[in-house]
Amino acid sequence: MNVESLIRMAVNTFMRVVMRRGINAGIDRIERRGKPPEQMTPEERRRAGQARRSAQRMRQAIRMIRRFGR
Repeated sequence: MNVESLIRMAVNTFMRVVMRRGINAGIDRIERRGKPPEQMTPEERRRAGQARRSAQRMRQAIRMIRRFGR
């Protein structure tokens, strides 16, 4: 193994970590937008629950896409 391939491996690993954190941060931001639960109406709470569930499905889909991309 030469120095170039080691550098390429390190950069690829770093980029994977950065991309994963960025994607998760974006999903979390979408999921948590809005008011605190105490200030929400029942309808808003229901929608917030739906947003959490859809965020979980997005994460699962992203994991599946990553697996297929390998």
